[in-house]
Amino acid sequence: MPGLVPGIHVLLFKQKGMDGRDKPGHDEREVRPCGREYAMADAEKRPVKKVVLAYSGGLDTSIILKWLQTTYGCEVVTFTADLGQGEELEPARKKALLLGIKPENIFIEDLREEFVGDYVFPMFRANALYEGQYLLGTSIARPLIAKKQIEIAEKVGADAVAHGATGKGNDQVRFELTYYALKPDVTVIAPWREWDFRSREALIAFAEQHQIPIAKDKRGEAPFSVDANLLHASSEGKVLEDPAQEVPSYVYSRTVDPEAAPDKATVITVGFEKGDATALDGKALSPAQLLAALNELGRKNGIGRLDLVENRFVGMKSRGMYETPGGSILYAAHRGIEQITLDRGAGHLKDELMPKYAELIYNGFWFTPEREMLQAAIDKSQELVTGSVTLKLYKGGVSVIGRTSPCSLYDHDLVTFEEGKVAYDHRDAAGFIRLNALRLRTLAQRRKKLKLDK
Repeated sequence: MPGLVPGIHVLLFKQKGMDGRDKPGHDEREVRPCGREYAMADAEKRPVKKVVLAYSGGLDTSIILKWLQTTYGCEVVTFTADLGQGEELEPARKKALLLGIKPENIFIEDLREEFVGDYVFPMFRANALYEGQYLLGTSIARPLIAKKQIEIAEKVGADAVAHGATGKGNDQVRFELTYYALKPDVTVIAPWREWDFRSREALIAFAEQHQIPIAKDKRGEAPFSVDANLLHASSEGKVLEDPAQEVPSYVYSRTVDPEAAPDKATVITVGFEKGDATALDGKALSPAQLLAALNELGRKNGIGRLDLVENRFVGMKSRGMYETPGGSILYAAHRGIEQITLDRGAGHLKDELMPKYAELIYNGFWFTPEREMLQAAIDKSQELVTGSVTLKLYKGGVSVIGRTSPCSLYDHDLVTFEEGKVAYDHRDAAGFIRLNALRLRTLAQRRKKLKLDK
């Protein structure tokens, strides 16, 4: 293009309407400096030939599927992950076929064992809680989904990936940080940040225009949104947006009301090897099987409900309701086995590292050097965290009532008050106390000398 300043690109592209056609008279010219630092921005304007969409089969992602076809004119590959959300996934395949997706471009994978074994369990070794309460059920699922999208993109030769997260939440960050960490040159499409839809009615109209099946209960505003997997179910939005109002009973789906739970306590034993739960009541189970069994025990006893106002990574506060029945039991059990197997210094250091580790997961930094560094330290601490923990489940509560381990650091002869035990000489404590009091005595003497005490 003659007359351009060297080192400057002029990009000419068409604006498209919702029907995917170019808008007449709406060419846009954009001037950008050349350079590698603009590679990411320029990549977003590249033509897309094939995109891998994280697809649930629901209305929103079905609309996104059709929008990708009409707006980008690209081939769409769908990926549906079974993370133990408790829904039949074959309807997602049928719906994708109905919307014109080739059978070879439909991927549905059972990721339950990988999810629990390679993501949930490593996180629980750290006793991770975001802001002291949240067990990170949604956060820990996103890196796995995004990783699988990238793997599929490599397999089918796709040049783009897409997700259905909105521009207000954390999930967009979690998905996209993983995409870029694993495939730095990938093009990311986030429809909620691009399209013109501004209401539920507009989405429904687009669905009807393109003959996307709509369930009767989807024609109006949903009372709240739900995300679920084998670790938890979370609900937020609409009826939950006022933090002053109690969560309505109909929102809960994974737990009975603690007040209606059995009047008799349930006692269970969880076995551990190197920090991971491996058995329930003496029966060896796979990671996913064990968490599913704990979920059922937690459900019956009303365990794992959390009403939380949290700080999103994007900067706003959000009120959510979380149900993590099995995870709450597992958290208590892991704390219990660490009590007798973990050295004080290691345990206290873990507790200091945990908030940073939890924040990394919440914010989407799973595939990062810092998370892997912390994981290495955490996993080192778990080498002898082996044994069993007995717990009592009762009306929403979890109590550790017993622990045993071949690697226990608990020494009965050291702590007993019984006469005749000489493993610990009480007189040794005097010197220990005097040494620790030395600086305190020095400070007191200075105060006295300067007459600072009133």
